Amino acid sequence: MGRRARDRRRQQQQRPERGGDGGGDGDQAGWAGGYPEIVKENELFERYYRELGIVPAGEWGAFMAALREPLPATLRITGYRSHAKEILHCLKEKYFKELQNLEVDGQKVEMPQSLSWYPEELAWHTNLSRKILRKSPQLEKFHQFLVSETECGNISRQEAVSMIPPLLLNVNPHHKILDMCAAPGSKTAQLIEMLHADMNVPFPKGFVIANDVDNKRCYLLVHQAKRLNSPCIMVVNHDASSIPNLQIDVDGRKEVLFYDRILCDVPCSGDGTMRKNIDVWKKWTTQNSLQLHGLQLRIATRGVEQLAEGGRMVYSTCSLNPIENEAVIASLLEKSQGALELADVSSELPGLKRMPGITKWKVMLKDGQWFEEWKDVPSNRQTQIRPTMFPVKDEEKLKAMNLERCLRILPHHQNTGGFFVAVLIKKSPMPWNKRQPKVHQKLPQRTGDTEVTAANSDNSSECITEEPTLAENEESKTMKELQNSDTEQSKKEGVCGPPPSKKMKLFGFKEDPFVFLPEDDPLFLPIQKFYALDPSFPKMNLLTRTQEGKKRQLYMVSKELRNVLLNNSEKMKVINTGIKVWSRNSDGEQFGCAFRLAQEGIYTLYPFIHARIISVCIEDVKILLTQENPFLSKFSSETQKKVKDMAMGSIVLKYDPDPEKPDDLQCPIVLCGWQGKTSLRAFVPKNERLHYLRMMGVEVFKAKRKEEESESKTEEEVQHRLAQTEEGMDVEDKERDLVTKMEAEIGEESSQSPVESSAMEVENKIEDLDQSSKNANSHVSQESKDADTSNVKD
Repeated sequence: MGRRARDRRRQQQQRPERGGDGGGDGDQAGWAGGYPEIVKENELFERYYRELGIVPAGEWGAFMAALREPLPATLRITGYRSHAKEILHCLKEKYFKELQNLEVDGQKVEMPQSLSWYPEELAWHTNLSRKILRKSPQLEKFHQFLVSETECGNISRQEAVSMIPPLLLNVNPHHKILDMCAAPGSKTAQLIEMLHADMNVPFPKGFVIANDVDNKRCYLLVHQAKRLNSPCIMVVNHDASSIPNLQIDVDGRKEVLFYDRILCDVPCSGDGTMRKNIDVWKKWTTQNSLQLHGLQLRIATRGVEQLAEGGRMVYSTCSLNPIENEAVIASLLEKSQGALELADVSSELPGLKRMPGITKWKVMLKDGQWFEEWKDVPSNRQTQIRPTMFPVKDEEKLKAMNLERCLRILPHHQNTGGFFVAVLIKKSPMPWNKRQPKVHQKLPQRTGDTEVTAANSDNSSECITEEPTLAENEESKTMKELQNSDTEQSKKEGVCGPPPSKKMKLFGFKEDPFVFLPEDDPLFLPIQKFYALDPSFPKMNLLTRTQEGKKRQLYMVSKELRNVLLNNSEKMKVINTGIKVWSRNSDGEQFGCAFRLAQEGIYTLYPFIHARIISVCIEDVKILLTQENPFLSKFSSETQKKVKDMAMGSIVLKYDPDPEKPDDLQCPIVLCGWQGKTSLRAFVPKNERLHYLRMMGVEVFKAKRKEEESESKTEEEVQHRLAQTEEGMDVEDKERDLVTKMEAEIGEESSQSPVESSAMEVENKIEDLDQSSKNANSHVSQESKDADTSNVKD
């Protein structure tokens, strides 16, 4: 019998003696998050970090004790939404108060506390673990609130230290931002929020390009970013260490895109995450850091190459190891020859306890052997250990680097995970790239087909004098192929398709192209007339994801992202960009417009719409959100008057708060709706409905009861269930057929007749469409993917 088998049998024999959860005290196991079998000991880890001295004298016991405790759950309220204050008020006055004096599994639940260093009380932490939140009946209401608000993008459940890098980037709405290793996307979401600091500006001049090397994780990234409904985010799939230079059109000339801000949160060994990733305790070895050091340095180097002069790059890891941290920064500073400097951020984020970077460290192999200098490393070990892993020996150079300006967050100081952050500022071009790479190629001037232009005129090779690399040679070869490729027809149609597989050796799903609407597209004129769009509406930024057949969805990106898309489609694999603003109705033409408004993009579109807007009071909003298809007679007399002379079709429902009624909801709401012959309804996803109702003080919590499925449904229960399935009501053709049929049935009855029969029919058909509705909502592959592929990507 092998060692592992013996260990497994020993654990199985001991398990009955350990209590309910299989380890130690049953209650403690539950709070620990379900890892009772793993012993939180690692002799090599303790020996290594004791020797390096990263923990202040006298604090080692507290440091190790903190690592063995479960990590507090933390949440962040999205800061750019006008509803942030309302959510904060709801949390403090309702949900947090209900946690007072509450005991779970014999332990008292501590009141959530705000993170003192996070602005405006928008981040909180609690001692509740995820397991307790999911399993405890007393916390079911709070858990449902967190899940629902997270789904609609109002709350992000994010580790506290993970919130630090975006804050130190000092992002402004006009900044061009690159997130090099973005998945799963919590930091990307922060960056998007910062771009939309002013909600009155629908299209900030800045944008975020979020990249990840893992194709599948890119779709997780899409899911995170999509919750924020921003036209300024693009998700791409590249190896961060060789991410291509992008080009943009500047006054008719192509120039290389340089970023104002770059987030470089590199892959790491993750020993700062021991409190939540318990496996690290048994898997940790110094070999992990030695293997990752080279990759981390290559990614950071590629980042500073693409940083604009005067720009800021934040390098971060969730590791405490100087081999992954100070060694990478020191090597980068040394070869930059003064082009980079570490920023002093000691005065930023007051309240955050931090340790300065260290200037002396040693390298240790997994067998415990130490090396203080490169010259001491034997030749047979020089493939594992590299010169860049050691500290600089020249004292003057070392002092000029100011490595103490780096930040190391220790777990026991503020009950967090471990983390490392360094903020770099680029003062001049990198020495191997003294001439900033620019392409001085005049773009061809065209008339009447502006998006084609940029659409990808010949991509000439760039004037870059960097050190030659394999990736560069491949890129140069690819550019030459592009010059001779026969793609003129697609360019003339404004099509930004995925790069050919032979030119981009990337694996994953094949993406649909991004097709911008031509200036004279007849599709847009009825839309413009029906909604009385403002002349300033940027129609050139509208795109679809199909080249053939009917355009079923219309998406929108910012002008700046459109520029990036049109000039780089042959060298960049774009996974997702844009927000959905219109969806086609199968019978829409009879209502004056073939496209109805989509809730995802309504806050972007609303400033440009001058027709079909109905102002509603708060009582009307409650009716719209709690009833599936309410009759007009149920609404206020003012609302009835406004819709009396309005034609059937898609409408905007706007609620403006009344300052004289402070007890009412004090943030504006914009909803997409549909006006029928005798009814008025809202097209809003389930979680967004629940969000608005909570903000208005309506109790939406419903305990889980298995017997509900077998009970007969009353009309009210049917309507509640329909409201919950609204998220699946985005299969445009079939949905509109159902609504049109429902309107016809209602029109034949008196205004007082019940709608139970038609509502039940709609509900049954919606259940049949549930799978396809999820696919339609993904936007990742809207028109041509099969159902199985879409499910994998979501």
